[in-house]
Amino acid sequence: MNKDSNKIIIALDYSDKNDVFSLCKKLNPSECRLKIGKQLFTKYGPEIVNQLQDKGFEIFLDLKFHDIPTTVYKACIEAYKLGIWMLNIHLLGGKPMIDAAINAKNEINSNAKLIGVTLLTSHSNEDLEYIGNEKRSDVVNKLSIIANESGLDGIVCSANDIKDIKSEYKNLDFVTPGIRLSNKANDHSTTCTPEEAIKLGSTYLVIGRPITESKDPASVVKEILLSI
Repeated sequence: MNKDSNKIIIALDYSDKNDVFSLCKKLNPSECRLKIGKQLFTKYGPEIVNQLQDKGFEIFLDLKFHDIPTTVYKACIEAYKLGIWMLNIHLLGGKPMIDAAINAKNEINSNAKLIGVTLLTSHSNEDLEYIGNEKRSDVVNKLSIIANESGLDGIVCSANDIKDIKSEYKNLDFVTPGIRLSNKANDHSTTCTPEEAIKLGSTYLVIGRPITESKDPASVVKEILLSI
């Protein structure tokens, strides 16, 4: 499979690395990438990144850095030293913080990806009433402008958010969580099927439980690939 067509990122929402390794034995690294989030990284640290890369998987390190520019710069330096494929930061950290993260990437591995989180897929319009009067679509669009002007590779957003982003920013990669094979939303306020997400413009699909809780995860991956 061409890497450009490798659109599935599996969210490793496990608490035990043995479960991770058990899953990976059933997967083909040419058909998917893996996302390591705060839970696994906090428990096992860089070791689990290295172990999964040794098995041939490219890693999206999902730590959503959001701090003062110097702190984010230093954290990104260490993250990219691990040889990861992709890293994310929070766009709400502002342009100086975004620039610091980009500088770190370019110093260590300019070929790696750096993407910005707009709003979490768990955020609804009702949530935003506590921090302002803007709608979700307006906030996502404004943050997409910052991401594009700063030179980021892409953004994290709901697939449903893509239609509200101005066309001149559609060259960004769109990394979309909240992908479900059914109407079960779990923690997300907005979800899409893989087919719907691709039609809306998603570049990469972040998929967790539909794959990780399956008895035959490899078959689910293949079914998704065929559907998109």
